[in-house]
Amino acid sequence: MDIKKSQQDVESATDNSKDSSLGRRDFFRKTAALSVTALAGTSLLASEEAGDPAILEPTPWGTKWGDPVTKNLYGMPSKYEHNVTRRYTKLLASGNFRASIAVTPLQESSGIITPNGLFFSRCHGGVAHIDPNEHRLMITGLVEKPLVLTMKQLKRYPSVTRTHFIECPANGGQEWRGPQYNSLQFAKGFMSCAEWTGVYIKDILKDLGVKKEALWMLAEGGDSSKMGRTIPMEKVWDDAMIVWGQNGEALRPEQGYPIRLLVPGWEGNLCVKWLRRLDFASEPWYCKEETSKYTVLKPTGKAIQHFYANEVNSTVTSPSPEIDWTDLEDGDIVEIEGLAWSGMGTITGVDLSFNGGKNYVEAKLKGLVLPKCWTRWSYMHTYKKGQELFLTSRARDDAGYIQPTVDQEILVVGVEAVYHRNAVETWKVEKDGKITHVEVRSQLGRKANGELVIEGKA
Repeated sequence: MDIKKSQQDVESATDNSKDSSLGRRDFFRKTAALSVTALAGTSLLASEEAGDPAILEPTPWGTKWGDPVTKNLYGMPSKYEHNVTRRYTKLLASGNFRASIAVTPLQESSGIITPNGLFFSRCHGGVAHIDPNEHRLMITGLVEKPLVLTMKQLKRYPSVTRTHFIECPANGGQEWRGPQYNSLQFAKGFMSCAEWTGVYIKDILKDLGVKKEALWMLAEGGDSSKMGRTIPMEKVWDDAMIVWGQNGEALRPEQGYPIRLLVPGWEGNLCVKWLRRLDFASEPWYCKEETSKYTVLKPTGKAIQHFYANEVNSTVTSPSPEIDWTDLEDGDIVEIEGLAWSGMGTITGVDLSFNGGKNYVEAKLKGLVLPKCWTRWSYMHTYKKGQELFLTSRARDDAGYIQPTVDQEILVVGVEAVYHRNAVETWKVEKDGKITHVEVRSQLGRKANGELVIEGKA
């Protein structure tokens, strides 16, 4: 390309815009055409885009005053993000939506922090609105010095800030018999991740003196359901927290304002909201939510009880049924992105399959990698139009666990369970770029004694 000549053409175009009133449009058309030539075949500027009104016409927001800084003293999202909300369904509600759940739009999530307004919400008796000045935390049972704390007294203890996910153990639970929702938000949105500020319970107990026979802690909420769950003392002495801060501000009411329990990596229902009582005893309480609920029925007819940690898990967030590839052209380079998490520890790697798990490539972990926290991962892919893909992710953690296949999990648990489903998940990329939620299964058979086996394996 003749650089000198192209420079003269640009100067001529500029002069003509002054002398002949060709105007701004003609200038942009000429410079755009020159730019396309200079870029030598790249698609950054196409000739048909030279007349794009979004470039050529003045924008309304660029020609008038914006809002004064005093308009929204508590900042709000842009009105153009109106579709980014939690969502609910009657299938997961009690009828009046007080014992129900509102799920997080993972497909719109960036990084590892969920905004407070989008954090998934699960209630058993509706959202309580508590006056912090009237709220009290009672600590009693097998302690040397029982006490009652006001919020001000509680916050005098040394605070800590940690980033952890909270996941409902029913996340993905509707899929035991097969995919129920063609939606990432409803398939995996029963979880969120945040930065939490509060106090370790072990730091409070140092002042109270816990009796040696205390093996369990009861956490009870102050809402109308009086939600109660039993926590083993090993977890209490490890990293259980009472938190009042979330992502730099006070908890929202639907997150348990003014305080909630945080049990990092363990079932979300253990993180009792609107916390009002901690009681210590030598045996578990066998509350309603740990007998009639939050247990897993095995094929033998016996139930698994007192299993708490959310197992290693992952999902592809982009593409997804909500954000597909219908706008891609053959040869486009696109980032496949997802989340991985484990209540057992820290994610060490994520594998990605394009054929439903027959073979895998290793994805790249992105950003911060923290224990019991969301971890971002991605893989750069060259899109081939008309090609069908079966995108499956498989995570592993530093505790040595690897995410199982659907059949591996079903062989152990069966299909009557609701909770702790962490089998791999698959999105089918259709020939037209649309995304469908599917399930890839092995061939199951039975031994002579009736035991289920995966064909070809002992």
